[in-house]
Amino acid sequence: MAPRKQQDIFRATLGLLAEKGYEGLTVEGVAERSGVNKTTIYRWWPSKAALLAAALVEADVLAVEPPDTGSLRGDLESLVRGIAALLTRAPAADVAVAALGAAAHHPELAGAARRFFADRLAREEQVFERARRRGELREDADPMLIMDLLGGAVWLRTVFRGLPLDDGFAAEAVRAVLDGAAEAP
Repeated sequence: MAPRKQQDIFRATLGLLAEKGYEGLTVEGVAERSGVNKTTIYRWWPSKAALLAAALVEADVLAVEPPDTGSLRGDLESLVRGIAALLTRAPAADVAVAALGAAAHHPELAGAARRFFADRLAREEQVFERARRRGELREDADPMLIMDLLGGAVWLRTVFRGLPLDDGFAAEAVRAVLDGAAEAP
């Protein structure tokens, strides 16, 4: 399938998910919105769960390129701002919340959610590799834990608490993770 057509299908999938939720997402609706025959979609993805899984990982609309600011702190702040943008701006925010809800209620999507986050962590790994080479990060530091702490802070603040993120949130979250919050002895 041509990459442009595939992205049309993914955009249609994520758009319908954002508008109608997982229950309202249908292959027929995706076919109609993307201008592709539903048999073509089924040829590539055997179910709507498989289609959504592919869209979450491969859609351009959710793509995040790891930054290279020259410092770990700058890269992490940029990543936090990117996560915040995904969770606060349409259509990505609606997609993220709908996908999370669908994964919580539909076991067949739990694997898709794991693949989505594994893909993101694999892309972000280069940030940590560069930081280790520059001597900014301990060899035993856990990139997944760092990203869970930072990404989790954004999710909790924006999605679950419904609070806005001020301009200093990214820097403060990164400072708390890298420097800690306790007074030095």
